[in-house]
Amino acid sequence: MPAARRPGLTIVDDVLVERVLRAVELVPRGKVVTYGDIAELVGIGPRLVGQIMGTWGLGVPWWRVVNASGDLPDFHLTRAHEEWVLEAIEIKPSGKGCRLRRHHADLELLGQAWELAVADLPPLPQK
Repeated sequence: MPAARRPGLTIVDDVLVERVLRAVELVPRGKVVTYGDIAELVGIGPRLVGQIMGTWGLGVPWWRVVNASGDLPDFHLTRAHEEWVLEAIEIKPSGKGCRLRRHHADLELLGQAWELAVADLPPLPQK
């Protein structure tokens, strides 16, 4: 994947994208995490996670990454609902998202799995 530049963002390199996508791939079926959870794991901001997901996230289970309220943008909801039903992720009565507390992935286990999954990648540069 080539590096990309978007207004207001730093250059996104292949290693950073790969670190985010590998984290999303590790979210167990039937569980969800927030953009902030992935951001903390990878060591970047949640908005950058959202930008990476919006550009490169179609090949990973993107419906398992929601905002801090458990919601997704309206244009993703129809497809996300289909996936959530298949994975027995309960949809909120508003229909805007899922029951985050009920389906939140174990972040300690996710972090351990992610450390192993990215062991072959170079570390991110320190700020």
